[in-house]
Amino acid sequence: MNRNKQSNILGGVITLIILILLIFLSNMQLDKLSFLESAVNAVVTPVQRVFTDLRNKIQGNAAYFTNIENLQIENEELKSRNSQLETELRELESIKADNVTLQEYMNLTQKYADYNTIPAYIINKDVSNYSSDLVINVGKKDGVEPNMTVIADKGLVGHVLSVTENTAKVQVIVDAASTVSCNISTTEESIICKGTLENNQILRASYIPTGAELIQGDNVYTSGLGGIYRKGILIGTIEEIITTSNVTDRYATIKPAVDFSTVDTVLVINN
Repeated sequence: MNRNKQSNILGGVITLIILILLIFLSNMQLDKLSFLESAVNAVVTPVQRVFTDLRNKIQGNAAYFTNIENLQIENEELKSRNSQLETELRELESIKADNVTLQEYMNLTQKYADYNTIPAYIINKDVSNYSSDLVINVGKKDGVEPNMTVIADKGLVGHVLSVTENTAKVQVIVDAASTVSCNISTTEESIICKGTLENNQILRASYIPTGAELIQGDNVYTSGLGGIYRKGILIGTIEEIITTSNVTDRYATIKPAVDFSTVDTVLVINN
């Protein structure tokens, strides 16, 4: 009986305390709770900041790797486009070269309209002091035969030595074995122009008649004698006149009109 009474008293005391606390908290002003709130914020905020920074970093890394992947894709696309442009440039250069060649052929054909000619371009070149030959891309199938005259825009190149079905070998006039019968523009008398072993850039004019007057800068043309070269094709100009004690031994150096180091397109005169 006493024990039950004590329990009832204790329960009543606890209930009273709870009621007092509820009344106290309900009457407490909000600013009184700021300290508690500040304490909670002091603990929670740094933790929240850490997680926020971590989240941003993860998102930033994801964006970084995404950008890298995009750059790699763009780089591959640029490489592909660059390769395509290089191919197009090579094709354009090839077309441009073909147009230049065709224009040269047209100019040559118009210049030598009086001749029946076969256009050709040089596919191999060997011009030295000992041998000066060219190989052109036309042959028997094109109507080319040995001893046909070969000319370029500036003047005489040489003559055909031999032919195959598709090519022809040309001996140029600066070859040491080449001999051309010529006329000087100031006289109708014939002289002989030959290649030299000493210099593959000049011709040597000899067998000059004693009465012939040579002038530096005069043009020299084919005379038509000898059965190979037609008359009137420009060979070059007199560069120097060398006199000797014997007038019959005098000679002159002739600068060829054609630059054999750069010539690319030629015409073969069809006899």
